[in-house]
Amino acid sequence: MKKTIKNLCLFCSLLLSGCLFNACSQAADAGEEVPADAFVRVKGPDLIKPDGTKLYIVGTNLGNWLNPEGYMFGFQRMTSPRLINEVFSELVGPYETAKFWKSFKDNYITEDDIHFIAASGANTIRLPFHYKLFTDEDYMGLTSNQDGFARVDSVVKWAKANDLYVILDMHDAPGGQTGDNIDDSFGYPWLLENEKAQQVFCDIWRNIADYYKNEPVILGYELINEPIATYFDNQEELNSKLQPLHKKAVAAIREVDPNHIILIGAPQWNSNFSPLTDTDYDPQLMFTCHRYGGPATAEAIEGFISFRDSSNRPMYMGEIGHNTDKWQADFVKVMKDNNIGYTFWPYKKRDNSCMMGIVMPEEWEEVVRFAEAPNHSFQEIRDAQPDRVKARVALDKFLEQCKFANCEPQVSYINSIGLKMPVEEMGNNRAEVAELIKEN
Repeated sequence: MKKTIKNLCLFCSLLLSGCLFNACSQAADAGEEVPADAFVRVKGPDLIKPDGTKLYIVGTNLGNWLNPEGYMFGFQRMTSPRLINEVFSELVGPYETAKFWKSFKDNYITEDDIHFIAASGANTIRLPFHYKLFTDEDYMGLTSNQDGFARVDSVVKWAKANDLYVILDMHDAPGGQTGDNIDDSFGYPWLLENEKAQQVFCDIWRNIADYYKNEPVILGYELINEPIATYFDNQEELNSKLQPLHKKAVAAIREVDPNHIILIGAPQWNSNFSPLTDTDYDPQLMFTCHRYGGPATAEAIEGFISFRDSSNRPMYMGEIGHNTDKWQADFVKVMKDNNIGYTFWPYKKRDNSCMMGIVMPEEWEEVVRFAEAPNHSFQEIRDAQPDRVKARVALDKFLEQCKFANCEPQVSYINSIGLKMPVEEMGNNRAEVAELIKEN
């Protein structure tokens, strides 16, 4: 009898939580003001959901979709969005490349992908994006009327339908915050030194916050990804400028949005928290770290744990992955034991080391060969160009292969990151997936 009553209470609690969630979502859709208690909140080192329970982040990153990275296409030299766009433009021309990017954005991530992520047991998606999606700068086939809000809106809608939270991550900031391919910059973190870039940065975040201020499905805003790489001889000077920039952006967001959590990353690939000396300038701050190697032990991330404890703020592993299944499984246990939520990188890319692997078309190797060829002069470009018709075929086939239905689930990878392969989500591929699960 006690068990029955307990289950009934649990059912009622879940039902009430769902009703509140739906009511808040409907209010957000209608543009009405949503109360502060409808959002995930920071409470010491924990995240607290609107129903009062703890949220422990488990999920993945939608990398490569709104911020293309060369290695996910098989490129070693042409690694940033700007350089990838040059490769495609030299292969098929700028107008065909613009058509490619539109289809890419339409097909690479769809509602099927989001449903699959949720069915695997994830509760959060980190959505990396390029700042240009919220400007009138030339990016991914558009030169004006960029579609950033429309693309994020689609993910918010799908996440809402699948009970997932979304973290908005500015992966590529104005001027560049890292100084490497990942921020689509020019080899130096100019954002830290240029007032115009900082103003654009703050304005974009203010606009995003104003647009999504009543959307509780968005867990929070991650200001900038992996600021300040390790390559610069003035690293300490650059590091000293990061926290003031954080504060400027937080102030811009708080002009319009008092509720959403703001995620703060550390310099040197989100690893060096010592320059972040003020952790109390906003009640809704949390911190985010990244890690891709080293021992899978708590001792290896003692610095992250200590900073979390001293700041009394949540710590979250925004990126981790590209390792062996055993390392990933071992490190998932370490993160869970130490109350550090995580989103693995990435959800989808070429081949493996992700949740969904893209089976590349045979013709794609010609694209890779061209991307790796010398291109220091127009003559070198012409000498290396493959047949233009074959190049178009390669790009068209890639657009087909990257669709959810044509990707291959990486079962052992999914298991290693603390999720579970949802066979029922694979439609006509169920038998093959079931066999894969037996093998793993």
